Amino acid sequence: MRYGLVGASGRMGQEIQKAFAEHTLCLTVDINGETCDDTPQVIVDFSNRMALPRTIELCRLHRAGLVVGTTAIVQEDIELLRKLGEEVPVVQSFNFSVGVNILKMVLRQFAPYLEDWDLEICETHHNKKKDAPSGTAILMREVTGRNCPTHSLRMGGVPGDHSAFFANEGEVLEFTHRALSRSVFALGAYRAAQFVVNAEPGFYSFEEVIACAPRKSSSL
Repeated sequence: MRYGLVGASGRMGQEIQKAFAEHTLCLTVDINGETCDDTPQVIVDFSNRMALPRTIELCRLHRAGLVVGTTAIVQEDIELLRKLGEEVPVVQSFNFSVGVNILKMVLRQFAPYLEDWDLEICETHHNKKKDAPSGTAILMREVTGRNCPTHSLRMGGVPGDHSAFFANEGEVLEFTHRALSRSVFALGAYRAAQFVVNAEPGFYSFEEVIACAPRKSSSL
């Protein structure tokens, strides 16, 4: 697989290069400029919102699919990505951890049974993360269908903790995901890139990528 990487010199850029080590990095974009040695099949962007217009330009120029994990994008950016999805496959997510996306599926399924319980969401990230609450916390709130209080902590080097707390007078039910390393997000991006190089044009979520994974058959 030939891939391009926006934000190649950043922390996530370095993690992505480790996850994609067996593949060819042929295009890079970072604060030092751009390099291009070949035509990428997919471009990966975990940088920042300001880079997104150029990322979209490069996808159109090279007819490359896109995996985008930028967290601070707004609805206007989502619409631009949807438009790009009419031409090439695009996977967009605020969190490329498989576990977080499974957590969202669980909340979507079971939150209706807890509608008369109190609900609050809490997320913790490293002290250099600027957006608060995180995109993942917002999505967790949305899948519950409730506009519940959402709390953000910015401390140390925490890669990402997300919890949903349900409580009534006698019980507390806690759903928590904890990322132990940034590598989980890079591995998720790799999984999405593998999906993109074989996908039809469209705008996809990472949940859809996970749902497309082959399942092992159980033997009796």
